Amino acid sequence: MRESAERPFRIGLFAGSEGFIREFEKYMLPATLSVDKRRTAARQVVRAADQPGPYDIEIFDPALERSDRGFYFDAANPAQMVKAVLDAHEPFALALARNFPPFRAEVTRRSIHTVSRENALFSIATAMPNIAPLLGLGWALGEFASDTAVLTANQVRLAFLLAAASDRPVGYSEQRGEIASIIAGAFGWRAIARELIGKIPLGGGLIPKAAVAYAGTYVMGQSFERLYRSGYAYSRQERKSAYVDAYDRGKAIVSAVVEKLSPKRG
Repeated sequence: MRESAERPFRIGLFAGSEGFIREFEKYMLPATLSVDKRRTAARQVVRAADQPGPYDIEIFDPALERSDRGFYFDAANPAQMVKAVLDAHEPFALALARNFPPFRAEVTRRSIHTVSRENALFSIATAMPNIAPLLGLGWALGEFASDTAVLTANQVRLAFLLAAASDRPVGYSEQRGEIASIIAGAFGWRAIARELIGKIPLGGGLIPKAAVAYAGTYVMGQSFERLYRSGYAYSRQERKSAYVDAYDRGKAIVSAVVEKLSPKRG
């Protein structure tokens, strides 16, 4: 993960005017960055007119005709470029996030949603082993597998991803405080899931159980994102409020998956 975050890359900037360059730099290198961080990130961007390619990523002024592999930067809708670049260049995601805050926000958002969804799907698979191959989770369903251990390991992986994307130290020793909170929290939300699935007969607790897995992972991710961005994590009240929203979102996601996988009748 460290290697991925430190992966070298070159962005070729095809500019039609100095105004375009100023708008691009203003968006990609906000004033909140330190001088050293701005200088380091700026080295990854070269003006195509000054330095020949090849480039890993090509960004074009809308006033110019772009190449087949290029992306337009529109100052009126800059997020569109960020999403398009990440869709096409996923291997550079962590490196882009580490250097440029606009990419950082989108990479962390995607990482939190992806790992939260993975944990929800894993919870479904452990309750319904016959559908595990459809979810691509057969690797996790060994005879001695513990769903709590797998879900917690995924949360630790998410903590590593968020730290790498946020240009923070990554690793067990570097993030021992975050990992300790993940392990402590796992017992709490796992107990909630067991209580829910035990109270609803005939497997009706499947959706709540998986929604708990989604919500617990999502809130943890959001709290760590705040920690790495601002220096302080969610308070107890903020976690509680965020959990309610995440649980509802998780239920909607899980319900859609279960509906898709359930055998059709009639």
